[in-house]
Amino acid sequence: MNWDQLEGNWKQMTGKVKEKWGDLTDDDLDQAAGNREQLEGKIQERYGKTKEEAKKEVDEFIQHL
Repeated sequence: MNWDQLEGNWKQMTGKVKEKWGDLTDDDLDQAAGNREQLEGKIQERYGKTKEEAKKEVDEFIQHL
C-alpha cells in the first residue's frame, strides 16, 4: 500500500492508525484527515519523536499494511 491509497481510505484506516499510535485522539486523526505531514506532526507531539523518527515510523507502517 502507498500513501495515496491510505489517504483515499482514511476513514477505514483510522482504526489501524490508532492500533499503532494509541495516544492519538480521534480529534488528532480528524485534523490529520489523511494528510501525511499532519499525521507525522501529531506523532511528534504525542510521542516526543523527531521529524525523521515520525517519518520513518509512518513509512514502516505503510509498508506493513
